[in-house]
Amino acid sequence: MASVQQLLRDIAAAPDGPAIAAIFDFDGTIISGYSATSFIREQLRRGDLQTRELLELAQAMTSFGLGNLGFSAMMTVTTQFLRGITEASYEDLGETLYNDQLARRIYPESRALINAHLAKGHTVAVISSATLYQVVPAARDLGIEHVMCTELEVEDGLFTGQVIRPTCFGQGKVDAAERLAREQGADLDQSFFYSDSHDDLLLLERVGLPRVLNPNTRLLGIARDRHWPVARFSSRGRPSLSLYLRSAAATVSLVPTFLAGLPVYALTRSKRQSLNFSLSLFADTASALIGLDLNVTGKQHLWSHRPAVFIFNHQSKADVVVIASLLRADMAGVGKKEIRDMPVIGRVLETAGVVMIDRANSASAIEAMTPLVEAMRNEGKSVVLAPEGTRSVSPRLGPFKKGAFHLAMQAGVPIIPIVIRNAGDVAPKGDFVFRPATVDVDVLEPIDTSSWTVSELNERIREVRNRMLSVLGQPLEPADNAVSGKAKRPAKAKANANANANAKTKTKTKTKTKTKAKAGTKTSAPQKIATAKKTTARKKTAANPAPKASAARKRPGKARPKARPKSRAGTVRDQ
Repeated sequence: MASVQQLLRDIAAAPDGPAIAAIFDFDGTIISGYSATSFIREQLRRGDLQTRELLELAQAMTSFGLGNLGFSAMMTVTTQFLRGITEASYEDLGETLYNDQLARRIYPESRALINAHLAKGHTVAVISSATLYQVVPAARDLGIEHVMCTELEVEDGLFTGQVIRPTCFGQGKVDAAERLAREQGADLDQSFFYSDSHDDLLLLERVGLPRVLNPNTRLLGIARDRHWPVARFSSRGRPSLSLYLRSAAATVSLVPTFLAGLPVYALTRSKRQSLNFSLSLFADTASALIGLDLNVTGKQHLWSHRPAVFIFNHQSKADVVVIASLLRADMAGVGKKEIRDMPVIGRVLETAGVVMIDRANSASAIEAMTPLVEAMRNEGKSVVLAPEGTRSVSPRLGPFKKGAFHLAMQAGVPIIPIVIRNAGDVAPKGDFVFRPATVDVDVLEPIDTSSWTVSELNERIREVRNRMLSVLGQPLEPADNAVSGKAKRPAKAKANANANANAKTKTKTKTKTKTKAKAGTKTSAPQKIATAKKTTARKKTAANPAPKASAARKRPGKARPKARPKSRAGTVRDQ
């Protein structure tokens, strides 16, 4: 069994440049489980999938699983239920499900492999039998430019209930990979393909460097016979009972560690010493229960300039433990007002000096943080908060709010950025369970705020954010996009969006023959994936009527309202 470190070493040893392709399957390879499951659950929750339809879908998928029905035939059965649904509503559904559910199912190990290939300048792509609506949001978040999937027929913005052939399955995946290689000048004989399923055997055999991740039983046997590298990831998926118990214990450990500080207060009459004792005890206790280790660079900056305003990128509820382990003493924090409603824990945090603010009301939030200025000036306490305002669904750094920077200016203290690289490995947003992991942290040099003025604050915030973006290896924010609580859309992105919109309008005037798309059309740059994918489906117009056989399948009537999209693209069995 290969380790992630070995797979990363293989990538490092490969030549640089786009001539090397790194192709990833999606379900079971990039994410844990199947994205279709989330789509089906959402359909059932909304009442958009009726019992009869669900039974038909289950029967088709079972027949496919038993080998009695081909993939294209199974897709033909399952996509008929989409007839008359707006494509735009389904795109929105895909984005929502990614943010709410799928983002936290991305394997950190797969993300590391993708980032390693991107750093080498390789042509990174997802080739999946799933639909674009399931894959595109994840690809965009991961920075993957090329997406090749099974595509559904669209007419005037509505699904026709038909699938575009050939589908991206079996030989269809090989065809998509060879098309990618031609377009990007890549050599498949020197390229990587990562998959979890024996359904992808043809493409695994086609590339020079097959890699098997989280394999099913059949593929595991094949991989062993052929001596292909195999790796299993335990960072996602169903947690054990032990993990549940340890996570619950770590969560509630805040209360007993706070109570443990009361004897210190009784003997010293110092609330400060009592809280410092409890904070350090909580950090050590929770870390031990979670199995959390820290790999810290720049430790000296944690103590060189106190008091200070410490800011950090917020990825996970594990950040609380990470920050407590780093700062350990003489600190106050800022949290959302909803924390106050948490039984016992909310009161403990408030007593410990955490200021609860209403993130939706910036004026009241600034007023609520006023006591923190006095705590820094008069008590020598430091303040820690996340300028993003909330946890992100991925390691990508969000726009900054101004509160932390106003605090530092008013108190006359420096800002010290803390960059947490991978706290999502411990507990991604939305997960209750903590998983053992080593989290890498960079503490950056203190930033003097004594000469800052309100008029230049946006630019100062941009500079600080760019320091953190640079450490994370993410694109820097341009000078004309200074953060002011809400990120502006870059002019170039707007131009691209307008260009795509114009292209889409022109596409609608073409004939069916000219607009027929092939499964496996790649997307453009990451920021354009969502708009570019719309032009890859087949589009027909009233000015250019389809042949009678196709017209007979067209469903009459108006589009169903977007408010309740009937979301059925996710009912395919993904690979």
